[in-house]
Amino acid sequence: MFTSQTSSFQDSIDVEERDADFDNEEIMGYNQKAQQLNCYYSIYFYQSTSLSLVDTSLPPEAEPELRCYISRRLSKGALLGGMGNIATVELSVPEQAVGCYCCLLEQERSPGQAEGEGSGDYVVCFLGGSEKGLNLFRLELDKYVQGLQNSLSPELQNLETEIRPYLSRWYEESVMHIYRVVQLVQGNISYLLHAALSHTHVEVIGAEERTKADVARFIKAASLQGLVQEDTTTSLCKAISEDSHSDLVIDCSTTPPTLTNTVSNRFCDDWNQAFLNAAERCNPFLLRQILENFKLKAIQDMNNLKRFIGQAEMSHYALFRCCLFLQSCGNGDVLLQNARAEHSSLPEARSIIRVLEEFLSEQAQGAVH
Repeated sequence: MFTSQTSSFQDSIDVEERDADFDNEEIMGYNQKAQQLNCYYSIYFYQSTSLSLVDTSLPPEAEPELRCYISRRLSKGALLGGMGNIATVELSVPEQAVGCYCCLLEQERSPGQAEGEGSGDYVVCFLGGSEKGLNLFRLELDKYVQGLQNSLSPELQNLETEIRPYLSRWYEESVMHIYRVVQLVQGNISYLLHAALSHTHVEVIGAEERTKADVARFIKAASLQGLVQEDTTTSLCKAISEDSHSDLVIDCSTTPPTLTNTVSNRFCDDWNQAFLNAAERCNPFLLRQILENFKLKAIQDMNNLKRFIGQAEMSHYALFRCCLFLQSCGNGDVLLQNARAEHSSLPEARSIIRVLEEFLSEQAQGAVH
C-alpha cells in the first residue's frame, strides 16, 4: 500500500518526464537568453458586425488572420462578455500555431441607448505559448483584462500612454510571477510551499510593491484555499493569526533575501528541485504545472488521512495504518493541522488526531536523538 503511495508521489513530482510533450510545446518559440516567450497582443473595436483594429504587436501579415478568426468566433456567439476564451490559432508568426486568449469587453451604455448608436465593445487578445499553457493562467488573464475596462473609451486618447503599455505587459504580469518568486528565493521555495499549505502569513520587507504582490500571488496559487472546507480554512487562519511569531518573514534588503521563522517538512523539501529545474529552463508554464501537481498530491494525502481517521474510530489496525501513512508521506504536520480544524466538532475524531500528534512528536524527538 505504502509502496504504491510512494510511487504515486514520484509520478506527480516527475513532471518533466511525465509531461514531456507539454514541456516541448511550451519551449517552442522560447528565447532562453531573453528568458521570455514570443508573445503578442491585439485589441479591436467591435460594433454590430464590424471589427476594426485598434492596436497590435503582431506582424502585419498575421494580424488580418487573427481578425478573421475573431470575426468567425463572434458570428457564432462564441465570445461572451467578460469571459476569456482560449484556443490554438495558426498565424504567420515564427511559432505558426500559438495559444490565443480572447475576451470581449462590453462597454456600459447609457439608458435607452440602442445597439449601434455610437456604442461599441472591445475584443482583447493575448497570444503566446500554447493553448494548454495559457489555460493554466486563465484566472490571471481574466483579471488582467478586467483591469483594462475603465481605461477604454470610444476616443481612446490614452492609447499610447496607458493602454498600449498595459497590453504589452500582459505576459510579465499574468504569467511570470511564479517564475520571479522561484528566482527570488531559489532553494528556499519549500518554506513558501509549507507556509501556503499551513495557512501561515508571509510578510515581505525591504522590497518593491511588485515583489510583494508576486509573493502574495504565489502563496495564494500554492494554497488549498477553495479546495478545502471553508470553515476549516477559517479555523486555521484564526488559530494561526493569534500567534504572530509564526509569520514567515522574507527580508529582501539583503542579497540573497533572508528568511526568518522558516518551517518546512520532507514533503515540501522534495518538491524543491522540480521548481528549480523548471526555473532554470525559464519555463513559467511548466512551473505552474508543477505547482498544480504539488497541490493535487497534498489534496490526495488529505483525503487519504480523512478516510483513515474515519476507519481508525472503529479499528486499532486502521489507527496503525494512519501512523504509518503520516510517517511515510512527509507532510504529517500540515495534514494533522487541517484535520484538527476540520474535525473540531467531532470528539471521537479529535481523540484519534491527538494520538496521531503524539506519535509524530515522538517520531520527531527520536529523529533528533
